[in-house]
Amino acid sequence: MPLNPQRTIAELKELRAFTGDENGAQRVAFTPVWVKTRAWLKGKLASLPVETHTDAAGNFWATLPGESDRALLIGGHMDSVPNGGWLDGCLNVMAGVEILRRLNEQYKGRPPVTVRIVDWADEEGARFGKSLFGSSACSGKLDMAEARGLKDKQGITLPDALKAIGIDFEKVKDSGVELKNAAAYLELHIEQGPVLLDLDLPLGAVLGTFGVERHAVTFHGQAAHSGSTPMNRRKDAFLAAAKMSAESYEIARRSGNGVCTIGSCTTKPGIVTSVVEECRITLDQRHLDAKALAQMLKEAREASERFAKEGNVRVTWERIWQIEPRPFDPELIELCDAAIKETVPKLHRLPSGPLHDAAETCGAGVPTVMMFVQSLHGISHNKIEDTKEEHLELCVKAFDKLASKTIAWVAARR
Repeated sequence: MPLNPQRTIAELKELRAFTGDENGAQRVAFTPVWVKTRAWLKGKLASLPVETHTDAAGNFWATLPGESDRALLIGGHMDSVPNGGWLDGCLNVMAGVEILRRLNEQYKGRPPVTVRIVDWADEEGARFGKSLFGSSACSGKLDMAEARGLKDKQGITLPDALKAIGIDFEKVKDSGVELKNAAAYLELHIEQGPVLLDLDLPLGAVLGTFGVERHAVTFHGQAAHSGSTPMNRRKDAFLAAAKMSAESYEIARRSGNGVCTIGSCTTKPGIVTSVVEECRITLDQRHLDAKALAQMLKEAREASERFAKEGNVRVTWERIWQIEPRPFDPELIELCDAAIKETVPKLHRLPSGPLHDAAETCGAGVPTVMMFVQSLHGISHNKIEDTKEEHLELCVKAFDKLASKTIAWVAARR
């Protein structure tokens, strides 16, 4: 049975048809549609001699035993955001299923190393606001206290949602046993951005996932009547906060390849007849280099203090979230380059701004790499998310080549 990328595309369309509607994909984790999706995935694996099970964190595994217990992991996620795209996450898994079929046929059910497909639980974090739940539990990085208190819009807690599908929240980190023999982890994903599109390239090798510093920055001024307060007497918290917008772009520019985003702004008292007393902005900073990210944060703090002093106001900072940069394995990046070069004329290396489950496997010490395929419009998490079918075929072929090269790499390192 040769590799059949057209079958992968057909299965993705089949999945879209029964788990989406006119607004897009509806495979939100721990919901009935997600449970139905898992059952569908198991059906696609039924003809293969694989062992399947769900681990302590709700991650689904399909294992094709090999001559060696050392395992190649191929991962993705079947869950989506509400009204999401048809390829985000599930392309990874379904390409992995097709590769498993090819390996089973080539090696008569016994490849040189064990090969495992994993569908990580709740990569998106759409329901409870916590991304990478299943993979962070497996890596041991999950903050249990934080996760225990998460609630969805209906007030249902994460532990209760897990209990409804047979998962004991207090034992989710027991899933770490799944990484015992992991020798490499591969993930294929739509880019979700416009870099490959702008370069007119179908495929790219991913250097790693950005580190993230996410903070709430609050400027504290003084409320005063907008009509009676002279401009030179105001303590305007909004004026100081506004200066951070242009400065964040300059900080990103100086960093080389970093990005800065002020994503929200709230003011108090928030009425047209008052100078702003308090202005809270959220600042998201990302970079692949840890030192550069630290410098970006330092510059942002210094700028906020400078603008506060200029405006005769105060500023306070609160960290919302942080994750270190996760550079991928250099040897696997080279193998990814080689697989792409054997498939298309040109290759490109790029970092990933969005986080992926690959960040958690990398953080757990498993040699990791990702491959990106071009996204039309540079848009994801939206029903218009799309990729050319010829590019989907190319990415499945290139990903299959990467899997073969990685199997040889793992076997040689025994």
